[in-house]
Amino acid sequence: MTDVQAVRTTAPTTGAGRMVVARGLYSGPTSDTPDDLYAEVVRGQAERRRHHIRVGEFSHVSTNTYFGRFPASYWQRWATATAVRFEGRIRGHGRILLRASDTNGVPRTLAVHDVESEDVSLEAPLDRFLDGGGLWVEVLTDEDELVLSASRWTISAPVSDRQTSMVVCTHNRPVDCLTTLKVIVDDGEALDFLDRIVVVDQGSDRVEEQPGYADLVAELGDRLTYLTQSNLGGAGGFTRGLYEVVENGTVPETDVLLMDDDVRCEPEVVVRLSAFARHTAVPTLVGGQMLNLLHPTQVIAGAEYADFHNLAAGRIPEGAVGESDVTGYFPDGTKNVQDRRVDAGYTGWWSCIIPAEVVRGAGYPLPLFFQWDDVEYSYRARAHGFPSVTLPGAGLWHADFMWKDWDDWRRYFSHRNSLIVAALHSDFPVRKVVSTLTENMVGYLVGMNYGLAATLIKAVDDFLDGPGVLADGGVSATFAVQEARRAYTETPLRSVHDVPGMDSVEMPIVRAGHEPSRPGLVRAKRLVQQVTGRVPHHGGLVGAGEAHWWHTSLFDRVAVVDAGENGVRLRRRDPDHFRALSREGARTLWRLAREGGDAAERWRAARPALTTADSWKRLFGLDGA
Repeated sequence: MTDVQAVRTTAPTTGAGRMVVARGLYSGPTSDTPDDLYAEVVRGQAERRRHHIRVGEFSHVSTNTYFGRFPASYWQRWATATAVRFEGRIRGHGRILLRASDTNGVPRTLAVHDVESEDVSLEAPLDRFLDGGGLWVEVLTDEDELVLSASRWTISAPVSDRQTSMVVCTHNRPVDCLTTLKVIVDDGEALDFLDRIVVVDQGSDRVEEQPGYADLVAELGDRLTYLTQSNLGGAGGFTRGLYEVVENGTVPETDVLLMDDDVRCEPEVVVRLSAFARHTAVPTLVGGQMLNLLHPTQVIAGAEYADFHNLAAGRIPEGAVGESDVTGYFPDGTKNVQDRRVDAGYTGWWSCIIPAEVVRGAGYPLPLFFQWDDVEYSYRARAHGFPSVTLPGAGLWHADFMWKDWDDWRRYFSHRNSLIVAALHSDFPVRKVVSTLTENMVGYLVGMNYGLAATLIKAVDDFLDGPGVLADGGVSATFAVQEARRAYTETPLRSVHDVPGMDSVEMPIVRAGHEPSRPGLVRAKRLVQQVTGRVPHHGGLVGAGEAHWWHTSLFDRVAVVDAGENGVRLRRRDPDHFRALSREGARTLWRLAREGGDAAERWRAARPALTTADSWKRLFGLDGA
């Protein structure tokens, strides 16, 4: 117990010289947020409220939970703080324990303190957590109940009091945007961390035209900056906010918090990201974690990195939490939380802090419009000495990626931008890249996904055409891809009732088999079947989770449920499309094999000019101002 000080105070120790870096919260911002993400009732009963918890008689409550833990390992590794203090106000009688875990999630007790209607402060050094582990508190009662309130984790305030400004980028989601802003504005402690709030509205359905906007303006006053511009995608919207804060701000040492408009916001993310960023040893990109909106106890990843050779983002480092329930337990009894410290290759922009020093040192984001912009920026920042950290316990809810429909025009940006980013941040092994894209192309063709095959061809061609395709920030590419996809009848999403023959006789549900152990041979077999028309099934219905190329290629006509389960896409075997796209695909991939290396060099040479303030001023239409 010598590592920990347990002291009685007459008031919560949150005065001068201390900064709140995380608050003790015991329920979520909305009534449908699971309380177990905040505090777990181990035994007995407890009444969990947002800012206090009432622990009943003979009960045991733990904050070894997603939002209840303090990520000690991340603070020791990346921040300058040497100790952290848990503070709280106790009414009633009981016992409070300060607990810690190691890399493997094995708990240990740092302090046991009997309390009776007092303010408590428990302090522990951040010196035994470098590989992993966190801190939390547990409350136990006997004959009396206990109420814990005003609880928070604090550390010595930094010498430099940095400011944080928040940027929200929105496009035709005015109600979602206002809801996100109101959640933060209604939380005074979170709002106190923000110097400015910049809203970049790129839609035709304006936020400023909504009934609640006037109230927001009245509440925020000159703290709110509202900007409108044409749609330049997420990259253009967030970069406009960055530009506004960095170029037109008055404080050089400023952190910019990017925030999606369509999230269920936990305002605590503002507190935790801002506080952590203000204490890092060097300016650091600090990202929040994403929880699934439809499955709110699931975290998609403790951290992520990109596999450039396979053109894949969203890879999860070993030891990180994968897409799983963080209120659950492993068979050995340890909690499924982020104990092992893992390094992030990049951090997503659903909530992410970018210090102004990073912008001045590494430049602005690339005008990629959509997809991979956050990946590219994190890797570029790291190359300039600015790391990326995805902070456990700093999370919000975003629409589940698994329920998002990706069989649309957005895949163009996913394919094209993955090539650009791989060219910029890897040795760009052309043969491997061609092999990866060939597998994608064949999968699209045999699966009768002709629109996606055409989308991929355009993406590769535009990458090879070079940096000029970004001249307008991606606007023309968006319209061109959407127009080109209209030539393929399987691309529209239809109501299941609008598809002829959608009955259990003509189009029965057909389940997928196991993933092939020899995909190359299966791919060749499916090609022959599609070319000759000798497919096993005339028609069928395939669920979204089973729409693999090796399964959908077994049909002459198949209705595929979209990922969001809103409708179906009707795919039909079309020999003319198959032959034409095969020829175009072969031409494009052969061109990539010959020209890929040179194209990568052109992208590398062009990046400095594409990421300057002047380049973005032109895109924003400010160069003539």
